[in-house]
Amino acid sequence: MSTFNHTGVSHTVFRLLGIPSLEDQHMCISIPFLISYIIALLGNSLLIFVILTKQSLHGPMYLFLCMLAGADVVLSTSTIPQMLAIFWFNAGEISLDRCITQLFFIYSTFISESGILLVMAFDRYIAICYPLRYTSILTNSLIGKIGVTIFLRSYGTVVPIIFLVKRLTFCKSNILPNTGCKHIVLARISCNDIRINIWYGFFVLMSTLVLDIVLIFISYMLILRAVFRIPSQDARHKALNTCGSHVCVIVLFYGPGIFTTLTQRFGHHIAPHIHVLLANVSILIAPMVNPIIYGVKTKQIRDQVVHVLCRGWK
Repeated sequence: MSTFNHTGVSHTVFRLLGIPSLEDQHMCISIPFLISYIIALLGNSLLIFVILTKQSLHGPMYLFLCMLAGADVVLSTSTIPQMLAIFWFNAGEISLDRCITQLFFIYSTFISESGILLVMAFDRYIAICYPLRYTSILTNSLIGKIGVTIFLRSYGTVVPIIFLVKRLTFCKSNILPNTGCKHIVLARISCNDIRINIWYGFFVLMSTLVLDIVLIFISYMLILRAVFRIPSQDARHKALNTCGSHVCVIVLFYGPGIFTTLTQRFGHHIAPHIHVLLANVSILIAPMVNPIIYGVKTKQIRDQVVHVLCRGWK
């Protein structure tokens, strides 16, 4: 269970408490999370199936959307089953290796989603500003290279965190007041100097999520400038409408995460269980809502989904 080194005992098995001070309400809290997870899993799986099986949906925008849906499935599956196991069976025991594996998939998938949203903003920019060259610029070859780059960036920035955690000696406690493993939560129960962990976490945040937000903002400023130069009001409305779904997804992805980060940084008077709940909701809300947004607002996807469901019903 534990290993020994020059600093003493280092825990290799940890205990996840779930949502601290709300242990007696875990069963009730699990219901909305279970429903949300089922919606996310079915919605994104259906989206992936429709896009991959329908030739008419093999355009750049839909292929990027397929990547986003796949990342949503991985992100929600990396967190919710573990959470439900704690809520239902009090199965909070987790080894250090499993803990590191979980945080690796959570962080790398989160960064991948951010990269995909950035590429989707670039896709909208090309579609609106260079419509005649859209398909010649965003070829299948380029889309494949972009996809590989997104995942290499996410894995490349998260892999060092594994070694930063592995070097730590966990001699303070093996109790984690959370539903899942987090880098800084683990670092804070160690006996080592964790400044390098904190600074590397800050570097990852700035070089991925913050940079992506800035580039997405610049993309949409360029899009708006191009749109308002269009003389026809109907054409302007149509151009803006093509960006509506993407903007909604961006807000739902970054908004809860920014809010959660701000509450953790400045909301010291807020109860710990509120922080844990907000963190879990911020991870789940985008995977649950994304397929609904694109299914409702994108006619091509809506028509194909209805066709698949009707055929399955018959």
